[in-house]
Parts: sequence; structure tokens; C-alpha cells
Amino acid sequence: MPLTDQQRHQIEDRIRAAADQLLRGELPPGGRCDIKTLARVAGISRAALYRTYPHVKEAFEQRLAQARAAGEITDPRDAQITGLKSEIQALAQRLAARDTTIAELTEFQAQALSRLAAQHDELQGLRAEAAHPSNLRPLPAR
Repeated sequence: MPLTDQQRHQIEDRIRAAADQLLRGELPPGGRCDIKTLARVAGISRAALYRTYPHVKEAFEQRLAQARAAGEITDPRDAQITGLKSEIQALAQRLAARDTTIAELTEFQAQALSRLAAQHDELQGLRAEAAHPSNLRPLPAR
């Protein structure tokens, strides 16, 4: 049964309302800002959207392209991906700085252990000298 003009107009209004909703970033769970989700939110099939309402679909695609060109992110997942990428970059920088610090501290530890070993050897030698003095004479008793 063919649709009446009033039914077509109502469906077009639903599609436009769904497009506005998607472009505001109000996406249904598991949905994206795309034609598939537009058809689902409007309650029509994608085939009907392509065949019967191509002018509404094209208007949605133009608005979506303009929003993306203007830097407005209409899909929150895109914003989340961008945020995660910048977070990964910041974490990579922190990790590189920590790796540098660890390398410096490892080198410092090796130097400190080397110095402690040298000081220990020197102390052992001084103790041995003090135990067997060669240049000391006993004092006469009173």
C-alpha cells in the first residue's frame, strides 16, 4: 500500500529529527553518526532511506561533512579516541623520562658501589697497618 503525502511528510520529519539528534552527539548505544544509525533511529529501513528519501539522506551527509570540517566532533567515540591518543602520547613521554632516570640512577648506583668497595679496601688496609705498626715503639713503663 503506497504512503500518503502526510505519511511521507511525517517520516521525513522523523528522519530530520533523528539527524538533529545524531548531529548533537546523542547517539544510541552501539550507534554512530552515520546513515545506518540514522535509519534505525528514524524507524525506517536503510533501503527506504536510500530509495524514497535520498534528499534527506544527502542533507544529513552534507551537515555531517560540514560539522566534521568545522572541527565539531559529532561522534563521542571519535573524541574519546582523540583523547586516548593524546593520553598515550603523554604516557609515552613520561615513560621515556622515567627510563632516562632509571638509567642515570643505575649508573649512579654502579659508581657508588665501586667507590664503597674502594673505601672498604682502603679501610681494611689501614686496619691491617694499625694492627702491625712498623714505626711505633713501646714507651717505657713508669
